[in-house]
Amino acid sequence: MTLPPASHIALTAALLAAGAVAGAAFQAFGTPLPYMLGSLFSSALAVALFQRRFPEGYGFPMRFRMVFVGVIGAMIGARLTPDVAGLLPKVLVSLPAVVLFVLVAHALNYLIFRRLGGYDRPTAYYAGSPGGLFESILFGEEAGADVRLLTLMQFLRIIAVVTLVPIGMSIWEGHPVGSAAGLSLTGGEAALLHVPVVLALALAGVWVGMRLRLPAGQLVGPLLVAGALSVTGLVEIHAPGWLVAVAQVVLGTGLGLRFTGMTLRLFLRGMGLSLVSVSAMMALGIGLSLLVHRAGGLATDVLVISFAPGGVVEMS
Repeated sequence: MTLPPASHIALTAALLAAGAVAGAAFQAFGTPLPYMLGSLFSSALAVALFQRRFPEGYGFPMRFRMVFVGVIGAMIGARLTPDVAGLLPKVLVSLPAVVLFVLVAHALNYLIFRRLGGYDRPTAYYAGSPGGLFESILFGEEAGADVRLLTLMQFLRIIAVVTLVPIGMSIWEGHPVGSAAGLSLTGGEAALLHVPVVLALALAGVWVGMRLRLPAGQLVGPLLVAGALSVTGLVEIHAPGWLVAVAQVVLGTGLGLRFTGMTLRLFLRGMGLSLVSVSAMMALGIGLSLLVHRAGGLATDVLVISFAPGGVVEMS
């Protein structure tokens, strides 16, 4: 394997360092996915201001990025623990409603982005996914979607949901909740010994995904490998917070470099489309929450948050 030129390595290191600083700043302001958004913002800004000074032929190292995509996949799979699997019988009553929500919300979003936004079919389809930020971007990238617009719409969806849902729940409950109360969910720091386990699962999963030619194999492979080992209890997988942050910085930096040509008009149009999309999904989610509450007696507020089209970490 030939190493890239020293100038390319230096630029990559500088972009990652800037992304880490921006991520820390975003975290201080309580932004969701701070290191992902912060690094995306900083690298997109670097492209807008300094692209002409980039070394000729520069591109973000894809193999390096692939390792951290695998880390994200392994961490997603690790969430499927025996305890989580044990809860499945209790929530079966809501499963048909979840399937209905995903199908209808995705169809509505596709129509919004295709008809109102004028996006091409792959971009409209993957931008309309009501969840799965990393998965949507990777699958869309493989399908030929416009990664700039896809990334923009997926991030705007999360930002809109994690901003509007706590405000709505605060009004419903009569007191501040979630981000409206200044709360954040942070897991305990895992021992340093768990890092090699996560990296090994990521690399093994990437190999499996590529070998089996799975769609978005660098993500799906590690997800399946880690999920299988975690749900059986064979391996207890914990990722320290700093490893999550590093993975977010790498992925965010790589995505931000693709924002060449993003204009203020495209951004503002995306914000408008995102509000229409999120409003439609939230209306659908609230309606289904009321139906499931009547059918199974589950708490309405928990159901509303569960149907909210944000992310697992953000909605927790």
